[in-house]
Amino acid sequence: MMNKDNRNFFKRLTKTQRLLLLVGIPLITFSILPIIIILLIGLIPSITVLVTDSKNSQKLVIVGCFNLAGVFVYIFNILSNYSVYNAFHVFTIFNLIVMLGSASLGVIAYNELPKLFVLMSKASVQKRLKDIDNRLNKIRDEWGDAAIEEEDPAKSKKKPSKTKPTPAVKPQT
Repeated sequence: MMNKDNRNFFKRLTKTQRLLLLVGIPLITFSILPIIIILLIGLIPSITVLVTDSKNSQKLVIVGCFNLAGVFVYIFNILSNYSVYNAFHVFTIFNLIVMLGSASLGVIAYNELPKLFVLMSKASVQKRLKDIDNRLNKIRDEWGDAAIEEEDPAKSKKKPSKTKPTPAVKPQT
């Protein structure tokens, strides 16, 4: 809890502090306005993912990173050639396609990379199985068919025995 002295300290501002606040806040707002405009328009896909699918953090990270990569190109353009006009000049159709298209690449990556991973895993497993079959054939050629006996899964099932199992403990009579 704050005591009375601390509250009074925050409430009392000197005239110079008030003047700095009155001049400083509009100056800071005006100086970063072009950057805020670009971020608000350029990050629409990331904001949309945040609102619609907030529990899926992986999608937000992937789409957001791709989206930021497309937006940062124009943020650096604003920082190197600073003007308010330049902020609005960035919104030509080509620049919007780059900013928003980078987010669409993030969505494609989010949807397609798992499928690509599964496809590559299946190809790797098939290659390994082919290598194992080649090794088995090589061993069969060297040692004969007796060295490698393939069991039929239907034959390998144990048949139930016809004898009754004996109880571990004799019942008392």
